Amino acid sequence: MSKKKRKKLSKKAKILLVVILLAIIGALVFVILNDNEQQVKKTPKKKKIIKEEEKIKIVDLNSTSRPIAVMINNNKAVWGYQAGIQDAYITYEMIVEGGITRMMAIFKDKNTERIASIRSSRHYYLDYVLENDALYAHIGWSPRAQSDISSLGINNINADNSSAFTWDSALAGKVSKEHRAYTSIEKLKAAAAKRGYRMTSDKKLLLTYQVKPLDLANYEGAIPANIVRIPYSKTHLTSYSYDPENKVYKRYQNNTEHKDYVTGMQYTAKNIITYKVHNYTLNDGYSGGRQDLNNIGSGEGYYISEGYAIPITWEKTSRSSQTIYKVKATGKELIVNDGNTFIQIQPDIQALTIE
Repeated sequence: MSKKKRKKLSKKAKILLVVILLAIIGALVFVILNDNEQQVKKTPKKKKIIKEEEKIKIVDLNSTSRPIAVMINNNKAVWGYQAGIQDAYITYEMIVEGGITRMMAIFKDKNTERIASIRSSRHYYLDYVLENDALYAHIGWSPRAQSDISSLGINNINADNSSAFTWDSALAGKVSKEHRAYTSIEKLKAAAAKRGYRMTSDKKLLLTYQVKPLDLANYEGAIPANIVRIPYSKTHLTSYSYDPENKVYKRYQNNTEHKDYVTGMQYTAKNIITYKVHNYTLNDGYSGGRQDLNNIGSGEGYYISEGYAIPITWEKTSRSSQTIYKVKATGKELIVNDGNTFIQIQPDIQALTIE
C-alpha cells in the first residue's frame, strides 16, 4: 500500500474515531440527563411549611367539609337562651315579620354541642345557604320557603325529616315550646348523612381572610367605628361597641348584652359587614306580615373591624351566586381580618350610625 493511501486511510480512521467518541459522549450525556430527570420526578416537591402563627384560625382553609347553616330564633322571648352562635364563622341577620329579626349561623369544622334556639325558614335566607353551599337546618317554614327549598334542591334538615332537634324541658315555664328547640353539630351531621346528603364542598369560601391585621385607618374614606348602631325596626336595634383590648366588637340587642346561654359570655364579632336593602310585606295570605327582600342586585355598605369602618360595595347577581364585596375606593376584592363575621342586612328605611 502506497504512502499516500496509508495517509488517506489514517485520516479517515481519525475522523471515524472522533465520530465514535462523540457518539459515546452524547449517549453518556443523554443517560445522565435522563437519569437526573427521573430522579427529579421521583423526588416529591417539599410542601411549604406554614407556621402556626401564619395560619388562618377562623376556618381551616384546607378543609373540604361542607358548611352547615342553622336558623336561629331571635324573638325577644329567647334572649338569654340562645347558644352556639360564637362558633359560627359567618352569621347573617335580617328582618322578618313583626319587626323582629332572625339569624342564620354558618358552621364549619366545629363540634358545637348546643345551638339554640332553632326556628323556621324564610325564603330569602336560602340565597345565603346557596352562596355558602351549606346544609340547611331549620324547624318549619313559610309557604314560599317550603316551595323554594324543593325547587332549589336545598339539602335541608327539618323536624319532619330528622330527629336532630330536642325541645328543652328544663325551659318549660320560662319560654313556650316553639322557642325551646336546640341541636348540635353532631346531630345535624348524623341527620344529613342518614338522608344521603353530600358532606363535602369544593366551593370557594365567601370571604378572603388575612392573618396580619388590616390597617383600615389608612384606607380611603375610613372613619372611626367605636359604636355601631343598626336598627331593623322601631322595636329592634342591633348594636356593637369596640373592645380595643381584645380587638373585637361586643354585641348588643336593644342595648342589652347579647349573651350565650351555655357560656354566659357576651357574643363578639371580629368583622361586621353591613348594608341596606329594600324590604316589603308579602301578599301570601298571612296576617303577620311576612317579608320579602330586594337582595339580588348591588349597592354600598361598610366593612367594620378593629375600630374603623371603610366604604364597600356589594353585588349578588342571582340567588345561588356568592355576594361579591369590594373596597369602594379601589374596586378591589375586600379582604377581612381573621375572625368571625356578622353580616347585617338592614332595611333601607332605617338609619345606620357609626361613631
